[in-house]
Amino acid sequence: MEIDNTKESSDKNISASEVSDLIQVRAIISCPNCNYKRKFRNQFPRKDLELLTVAVKVFDWMTCNTCGDLLKLDLEFKI
Repeated sequence: MEIDNTKESSDKNISASEVSDLIQVRAIISCPNCNYKRKFRNQFPRKDLELLTVAVKVFDWMTCNTCGDLLKLDLEFKI
């Protein structure tokens, strides 16, 4: 079996592995008392998973500007 050692083929393999190594996250923040709702999207490489942890900790303590209640945080992952 012949192996293709061109730069173009190695670049394709690297970029394909980088894309499959991303964790896509969508955060939906809503207020249980009023109709406030926001959506945020971001993506993290698996090696930088601690960035996701820090972001979730920040979102977890957010309060509503209107009523002052803690906001509800829902996360959706695409791995």
